[in-house]
Amino acid sequence: MGAAVKKPSAIYKVDTQQKVVALTFDISWGNKVPEPVLDILEKKKVNKATFFLSGPWTLRHQEIVKRIHKMGFEIGSHGHLHKDFSNYSNAWIIEQVRLSEKAIHQVAGVRTKLIRTPNGDFDTRVVKCLNDMGYTVIQWNTDSLDWKNPGVAAITNRVLNRTVPGDIILMHASDSSKQITQALPQIIDGLRAKGYRFATVSELLAQAEVKTQVQ
Repeated sequence: MGAAVKKPSAIYKVDTQQKVVALTFDISWGNKVPEPVLDILEKKKVNKATFFLSGPWTLRHQEIVKRIHKMGFEIGSHGHLHKDFSNYSNAWIIEQVRLSEKAIHQVAGVRTKLIRTPNGDFDTRVVKCLNDMGYTVIQWNTDSLDWKNPGVAAITNRVLNRTVPGDIILMHASDSSKQITQALPQIIDGLRAKGYRFATVSELLAQAEVKTQVQ
């Protein structure tokens, strides 16, 4: 009997005993929150994080995108139009991803290989389509729910209570996330106090691959 064909799937976390996590930020709207988030990361000396940027936002806020890149953070795609991929054809998805890819490359000189779909929406067909384009689909294991603005303590406690080794943590640096700038310093300090260090999503994935090869 041949090996079972692995169903296309998104990545929520990696399997590791090491206390390493990826802080990830989606941005698709606004210019008030991104810079303060970058200021906090700089002040706290966090030099590893992954930003998923939408195409139109990238073109509208080129200086912020360049700063994200210059600070050494990883950039992934957040698609172009903020619409659920599963409602559209493969041809539409490919067009959307290429538009985002082109925008990010034009502004930051980066070729994106990671994608977080708008609204985190996907199904098996969507993942296969994106995999065929050379993309890895990145979800999250811990959702800060910062976009709901439930209060700074609620955001902070949710992340600190749910995070596990190998986690991918979802946050937003869009203007809809009004409390993330107050919660983020506490999240960073709290995770460090628990012994966590930060990695980009790609570094997390590479660690998982190394572990798999060793076994």
